[in-house]
Amino acid sequence: MAIPVILDCDPGHDDALALMLATGDSRVRLLGMTTVAGNQTLDKTTRNAQRILALAGATDVPVAAGSARPLVGELTVAADIHGASGLDGPDLSLPVADLADVTAVELMRRLITASPEPVTLIATGPLTNVALLLRTHPEVAARLHRIVFMGGSTERGNTTPYGEFNILTDPEAADIVLRSGLPLTMVGLNVTHRALATTEIIEAFRALGTTPGRVSAELMTFFAGAYRRTFGFEHPPVHDPVAVALVLDPTIVTTVAAPVAIELTGTHTRGATVVDLHGRTGAAANVDVAVDIDVDAFWRLLLSAVATLQP
Repeated sequence: MAIPVILDCDPGHDDALALMLATGDSRVRLLGMTTVAGNQTLDKTTRNAQRILALAGATDVPVAAGSARPLVGELTVAADIHGASGLDGPDLSLPVADLADVTAVELMRRLITASPEPVTLIATGPLTNVALLLRTHPEVAARLHRIVFMGGSTERGNTTPYGEFNILTDPEAADIVLRSGLPLTMVGLNVTHRALATTEIIEAFRALGTTPGRVSAELMTFFAGAYRRTFGFEHPPVHDPVAVALVLDPTIVTTVAAPVAIELTGTHTRGATVVDLHGRTGAAANVDVAVDIDVDAFWRLLLSAVATLQP
């Protein structure tokens, strides 16, 4: 039976790949998609979500726009990584479906309440919408199977030395989610930095000979240039699809239960995910933390999903 999923995201090149994985694998039933400001402003991330759904032939999936800024402070986008549009690189001039006439939080509430089975919420952007959902509609918690989020790290950050972009963009939202008591799974940089889009991987997507395959290759090619300029990486990591892959096939990503807290006040460490892998704090484990990945299986999964999408 397909897993009912809501994808909350801020497309973003790797979000786009995550969306294609979620629409191209029959083990997921994508109930809806909600957008948040992060990689770019809300209007751009929302438009990008609509364009990728159109590319995937999934315009029947409802899309709702969410929060345009974090709970505290101002938004800082990642234009250095994702470009002025948030999806620079490929030509995505596609007709798109209308947005849902409700907010992201309201769409999530309706979909979760209406689902006959508990829903998995996958978040691949800042956790602002998710925090607002839990804060304003706590009754939905009983209808959630779990929340899987791409963010944080057991090690270093990528925006500050210890702050990963999604968490650092809205640490207060992340703190609300991690204190929720819900089943949580964190897919952080320590694992996603191993899911590298090598030249051979990119060419495999191009060789599919379809528009989704070509666009995937062009997305990763642009991403490669951005990561080379910004971080000196030879090949770019594709973070967000790893969170979807974990939901589809738990054997691909290994997790361990651990206490995780969000640093909110540190001068140099605000936005850090403090992961107590060795039980030094004595706190109870509240998150299943990704610690390893079968890279080859991950790429086979993603390639197979994109291959099923319309030509």
